[in-house]
Amino acid sequence: MLAALIPNIWFFAAAAAVTYAADWYLHQRGSYLINRLGKVRAGLSIRFLVRELMLVLLLARLGLAQEPLFYTAVACFLIFYGLQAPHGAVTTLIRLRRTMPVVTRNVDLNAVRIPDAPPGALLRRAGEKMLHLDVPAMAGILIAAGTGEDTVGYAGAALSLLLAFCYVVALLPYMRRGRLVPSAAAVLKSVDTWLREYQPTVVLYFSGSNESAYQGNMWLETMARLEGRPLIIMRERGLVAQLAETSVPVLCVPAGTHLMNLDLSTVRVCLYPANVGKNIHILRVPTMKHVFIGHGDSDKLASVNPYSKVYDEVWTAGRAGRDRYALADVGVRDEDIVEVGRPQLEPIKSWTGTARNPIPTVLYAPTWEGWDDSSGNTSLLLAGENIVRRLLAADDPVRIIYKPHPFTGIRSRTARAVDARISAMLAKAAAERAAEPRWTAEAERTAADLSAAQAELVRIEARLAELAAVGRPDGDEAEESRVSLADPVREAEVAQLRAAWNDAYWRSFGWWEHRTVVGTEPKLYDCFNESDAMVSDISSVVSDFIASGKPYAVTDSAALGAEEFKRQNTAVRAGVILSNGAEELDELLAAVADPAADTLAGARRELKTYLLGPDEPTSMEQFNAAVRALAAKAEARNAGVSQRLGDQAIAVPDREADTGEGAVTGELEGSAEAEVGAGSVAEPDAVAVAGVAPETAMEAAAESAVIEGTSSVR
Repeated sequence: MLAALIPNIWFFAAAAAVTYAADWYLHQRGSYLINRLGKVRAGLSIRFLVRELMLVLLLARLGLAQEPLFYTAVACFLIFYGLQAPHGAVTTLIRLRRTMPVVTRNVDLNAVRIPDAPPGALLRRAGEKMLHLDVPAMAGILIAAGTGEDTVGYAGAALSLLLAFCYVVALLPYMRRGRLVPSAAAVLKSVDTWLREYQPTVVLYFSGSNESAYQGNMWLETMARLEGRPLIIMRERGLVAQLAETSVPVLCVPAGTHLMNLDLSTVRVCLYPANVGKNIHILRVPTMKHVFIGHGDSDKLASVNPYSKVYDEVWTAGRAGRDRYALADVGVRDEDIVEVGRPQLEPIKSWTGTARNPIPTVLYAPTWEGWDDSSGNTSLLLAGENIVRRLLAADDPVRIIYKPHPFTGIRSRTARAVDARISAMLAKAAAERAAEPRWTAEAERTAADLSAAQAELVRIEARLAELAAVGRPDGDEAEESRVSLADPVREAEVAQLRAAWNDAYWRSFGWWEHRTVVGTEPKLYDCFNESDAMVSDISSVVSDFIASGKPYAVTDSAALGAEEFKRQNTAVRAGVILSNGAEELDELLAAVADPAADTLAGARRELKTYLLGPDEPTSMEQFNAAVRALAAKAEARNAGVSQRLGDQAIAVPDREADTGEGAVTGELEGSAEAEVGAGSVAEPDAVAVAGVAPETAMEAAAESAVIEGTSSVR
């Protein structure tokens, strides 16, 4: 605007170039500023429009308001923005009409025809691309204003309009019925057909925020090893892309009404790793038993959430979980708690009693700041820097692996800042160590091995990228659902490559080098296996680490005092208790360096059994046994309902009136009037009731009848 008011053409051109580049950069980075600008009415279209208005102002200030070039610019921009509406409408319609009611993996949807997605070049960031087509007009008009060659301005304006028009025309073929996915009804019918053929028996039901994908990922391997026919049901489209590789069928159903009308009649056990509101959409199905399995076993209050009362059973790792609920007194009955161990912990290697490398490795794995400001949530805020500083200054050198919780900093700026400072401290310490003669000599000695490991990492990552690229690069959710089918050969290769990647990763840098580990790879348990001791907080990380038998320390961030801290938190009773100053770290380092100084080794073995259950039978055997037992209870319950129902028939829910909220209602055939549970009513047709298949609709309705007819409801 300043350049337009002066006026100065070349200043204006430079400023315009900067704003174009800034917009492009922010979109490339996916910057939060893009969203913020939109909220303050400075969205993408407005920014481009203002830039074009400034050009019109520049022309006026240059005395060209009566010239044909001025009217050409105004007309060009008006027509250009007139083309934005059909472009936006077409792209939106294509996206909407290619959005299926489900996203799947390892589910055969060949019964419905899903065409290829439009080229990504047309739809990816379409609005931004369309608006950037004003560049020829802007450049041409500026050149014309500066040189007097109006022809250049006319040509630029014509080129912008032609490109915009062609962009709209290029999208139109993808509006044809043959290029769109089938209707929601057709897709859901195909899913039900697949469900009837597959007949799932156990479901892992997962819902949550984009940051919570780890809660579902930790159960994928367990689900793949389950007896029966497992199925994973998700609710958020954004989480599907974050789901790790799995051979188990995955069904993402965002709409609650669609989920409640799926044929899940063969499912007998539903497992829940998180307490979230959307659980209600499947908790309401009476023909299956519902189990809270959680996403970790810790002394946090979240581990004894009163919400857990809604489940038929709560599964804990060991006796500690049972006692935790008893002490909390939140309404979960002791007979509804089953100890199943922690199948996920099998990859964790037991400690040999000596350090893996010439110097010990200490893992610092703090939990996140939590949703409130309790000082006991995380050690990061008050003790984190002290812990790292003391480890770096230890008399005998140690290596530090720092792996913060995935949620770190999402709520607290202070936690985010501390996390950044710790990472910077470790980067600086690693650089200083690399310059010391001892480590320089070691680096020279192992240079060939490190180089080979790094080259192997590149090769493995390239192959994994190839295997992950299922379908075309431009494929959308619908197309990926069509092609994402189970391939045992590919899955076996991926598993082998991931194991090789993990081995190469730890060999790709020196065993003396400090490291900050973020992201999904390497996994937390891989960090356990690489370390000789751990410092953490009250979280499931501590309980899981105890499976290794290695020394550990837990920070008393709330300054309760060692005895009170141990009384309140079972998992810390065999660990070194750290104050916020971390002065007690010497005790942990001594236990790692000398087994004779490890006075808590026996206590760790006892605590491991108490927290995680016995070693025999294995956790997987216990888990499968629990699934079988609960499935038998579900079968018995369904048989009992059928027997109580006898010869009665249940009314069919009115398709138009059914709101999907679980009401079992219907119209009676003929003139007879009756109520559920009292008399005879019409036979049900082939309509599913509240997410239950037609063959079990009578049972579901009968359950409602029993509940309505009695006041005895658990």
